[in-house]
Amino acid sequence: MADMSSLFRRNATKASRTPQTSKAPQTPTAPQDRHVTLIRKPGCHLCDDAQAVIEKVCGDLGVPWEKKDITQDPQLHDQYWEQIPVVLVDGEQHTFWRVNEERLRKALTE
Repeated sequence: MADMSSLFRRNATKASRTPQTSKAPQTPTAPQDRHVTLIRKPGCHLCDDAQAVIEKVCGDLGVPWEKKDITQDPQLHDQYWEQIPVVLVDGEQHTFWRVNEERLRKALTE
């Protein structure tokens, strides 16, 4: 069996020779530069609860937000129907089902 440390060194050496084609985008620093998306559906009480938290946090911080209805978008429905409500921050999934106010506020201010 191969020594694990030699495998890590080999992979690290290989990775260091691989040219970087693009840099990762920098995360916005100001809350106003962030964007929150709530993916929901009509008649969903958890979605209503999530929206109330998002309205409060985004309102306090001046963060723009939007809501999207999975019943109007087949792609969103296929991707998220088991998890709604889903909250995205800057296009990345932040949470689903229940939105924690403190966690969302922290994600938008760090």
